[in-house]
Amino acid sequence: MDNEALRIERAGSDDLHILASLGVLLWPGHREDELTQEFALLMAENKAAFFLARAGELAVGFAQCALRHDYVEGTCSSPVGYLEGIYVLEERRRKGVAAGLLSACEAWARQQGCREFASDCEIDNTQSLRFHLAAGFDEANRIICFTKKL
Repeated sequence: MDNEALRIERAGSDDLHILASLGVLLWPGHREDELTQEFALLMAENKAAFFLARAGELAVGFAQCALRHDYVEGTCSSPVGYLEGIYVLEERRRKGVAAGLLSACEAWARQQGCREFASDCEIDNTQSLRFHLAAGFDEANRIICFTKKL
């Protein structure tokens, strides 16, 4: 399977279940049916773009990007293309899959008129931090968010 050519393609409504099945691997606190509904709504309203990485017929990764019109830390333009999520199956990592997905997201953002692209990760997610830095992102800030019950 490693010799199969990798394809990055824009995902459509026919791909919702594949996207959601990969999405629960990235966001394990969610259910597949929840993500299917959320992704369908985002697609219908043109509020996000989704890309799939395929090796043959097997989906090996996905990325979700969107436009953010509110302030994005470290940017000075609007809208900003934003990497909302990216996931590659463990056995396919370190083979350029995530870089291909990110490139597709950045191209989409450019087509939407964006001059900047941003992302985030949890402060303790060192794997994601390494990916972002290797992909050319600059760290803009580190924050810790707080909540309090009233």
